[in-house]
Amino acid sequence: MEQKKLAAKKRLITFIVLTIVISWTVFLLIPICGLTYGSGLAVVITMAAMFVPALSSVLTRLITKEGFGNMYLRPHIKGQVKEYLLLYFGPTVLLLLSGAFYFLIFPGSFDPELTALNGMVASSSNSWLTASTLLIVQVLIFVVIGPIVNIIPTMGEELGWRGYLLPKLRMFLPDRAALVITGAIWGIWHLPIIVMGHNYGTSYWGYPVLGILAMIVFCIVLGIIEGFISIKLESAIPAAMIHSTVNAGAALPIYLLKGSYNTLLGPAITGLIGGLPFIVLAVILFIKAGSKMTLGKNEAYRQ
Repeated sequence: MEQKKLAAKKRLITFIVLTIVISWTVFLLIPICGLTYGSGLAVVITMAAMFVPALSSVLTRLITKEGFGNMYLRPHIKGQVKEYLLLYFGPTVLLLLSGAFYFLIFPGSFDPELTALNGMVASSSNSWLTASTLLIVQVLIFVVIGPIVNIIPTMGEELGWRGYLLPKLRMFLPDRAALVITGAIWGIWHLPIIVMGHNYGTSYWGYPVLGILAMIVFCIVLGIIEGFISIKLESAIPAAMIHSTVNAGAALPIYLLKGSYNTLLGPAITGLIGGLPFIVLAVILFIKAGSKMTLGKNEAYRQ
């Protein structure tokens, strides 16, 4: 048993080091190449970095001769259809609630004239399109394909975070601690692009420290939610679906804004106010997780 834990610790450290070093090297290509964060090529570089956690999982398995068992690629849908239906639509509902909650707290920030969407309509060649129609279409698309539209790049992350890091941490720590630490490492992983302006920009008070801290908090919150369902369904696919939904719709409330706003607060769910419904759910699941969660038929997630 001790030898097994020692091997697992080596694999854990190897994975973390590989992921951080390779990812940050890729992220830093953006300033090294003189690119502006958010520009075309910078987006491509950022997307490429999303596959590094999965790549690091593969490299770690090769370097440490672990093999390729327990990759957590099986969805395990049989007998869990209800869970997957909730998983498909639940995050969307939570995202819409998050936007509504933010505007209830800051009603003056809501733009009933839909100025931003009207600008998009004005630049469109479709004469029949209105701001209201565009908003409805955006929401419907978001609801229908949100969990799958970004599934490939989010699997690039989740095969590493929830498919490798979390199971390894569960060998040494209580589940609550493993969920939090996985999320914290995920948040720290974002550090270079947070400094470049990812999610929060660069003009907020306390830049970049408060942005880094806000991202770590957000990743812990979302990591608890994704990790909890991944453990329950014994697969990294549920985490990738949630991640895909979040990436697809996190910025939707920004289209409904007027005036200036503090990105550290919202309205996107990466803000402390915009993300409150997610924080509440994370706290509930954190309490429910206990020290060790009970698994179903596939006990391999603990291995």
